[in-house]
Amino acid sequence: MAKNLEHWTKEPLGDNDLYQLATKSILRALEGLDSYSRRKVLQEFNAQAIANKIKEKKKHSQDWSAYNQAQSQEKIILIQVLNELLENIDFPEVKKVGRNPIPLKDKIFYVVLQAYNGKSSRRCIADLELCRRLDYIKKTPHFNTVLQALKDPEVITVLKHLIEVSGLPLRHVEQDFAVDSSGFSTSQFDRWQSAKYGGGEGDVRRFRKAHVTSGVNTNIITAVTITKGHSGDSPEFGGLVKTTSRIYDIREMSADKAYSSRKNLQIVSDAGGIPFIPFKKNTRGNLKGKSIWRSMYDFYTLNQDEFLKHYHKRSNAETVFHMLKIKFGSSLRTKNEVSQDNEILAKCLAHNLCVLIQELFEIGIEVNFNKCAKIPVQRRS
Repeated sequence: MAKNLEHWTKEPLGDNDLYQLATKSILRALEGLDSYSRRKVLQEFNAQAIANKIKEKKKHSQDWSAYNQAQSQEKIILIQVLNELLENIDFPEVKKVGRNPIPLKDKIFYVVLQAYNGKSSRRCIADLELCRRLDYIKKTPHFNTVLQALKDPEVITVLKHLIEVSGLPLRHVEQDFAVDSSGFSTSQFDRWQSAKYGGGEGDVRRFRKAHVTSGVNTNIITAVTITKGHSGDSPEFGGLVKTTSRIYDIREMSADKAYSSRKNLQIVSDAGGIPFIPFKKNTRGNLKGKSIWRSMYDFYTLNQDEFLKHYHKRSNAETVFHMLKIKFGSSLRTKNEVSQDNEILAKCLAHNLCVLIQELFEIGIEVNFNKCAKIPVQRRS
């Protein structure tokens, strides 16, 4: 057994040591072993890792020069990047009887700039007039037209696609991802009768829940779905992972216990990644179907400290929601569900554009969306 372990540990572990502790080769090697052998392999590997005195990656301080440049020029560059992104999207031609419809590209400009400014539709018209003078949009809209654009279901489809492809410049930077959800409050209330607290009546504020996958290095949002506030998290996991895998090569996927299931672990494994999702207290490592569940269960129970080092990358998901809400607001102005979904998605796209601008100055990425047109827009079912 020790000989089988040699090819994993004979080379010194480098900066990527944490990932080395759970390589795909180890998981494959565990397949077919009995419970005793699996336990011994993991114990030996853990002991070898400790003996090598693994060094943590050095943490670098904030690059304030790059941060200052990005913040000083953010709005100007954001408009330019948004225009370049939209220029590379193949929008379907809409033909209707009567007045010419507003182009989808213009509608996206309306909703994203309003989300970025965080102001009312009236107060974003000046920025849209500047965009018209720069030939980014065809016509400066009436402020009610901005609100009508938010009510368009087609905008939801396009915004989701734009959020997905806006991360193309970072596809080689991000390999590890985190999944989480958070609510956005509305100005609406529901009446309900609480059985749990004795049947009393009360007012409950409605909210919409955003389920998000994000990269742990740059906090780029790679996929998002919107549901009602009290919807479960786990059913949305598979779609988020599959959407992320269209652009990125997934190495690790972290999520909390709400996403723990055999199906979800298998989805990550099928996408080529390793799922770092902790197990609930009453979980057993019984082998059913493929062995990823048992392999990760053994890794979690026998090497929990190392498992948690990977899992805690999930904390970056909290950072994403903090960035999103502190900059673009945690509450929604609109009252229609379609409008609310568009409002959240517009915030997410504005966040992604801001991330690209920051990385443009910090690591010098090339913002090029020429490949966007080759990626088909996924239509809503």
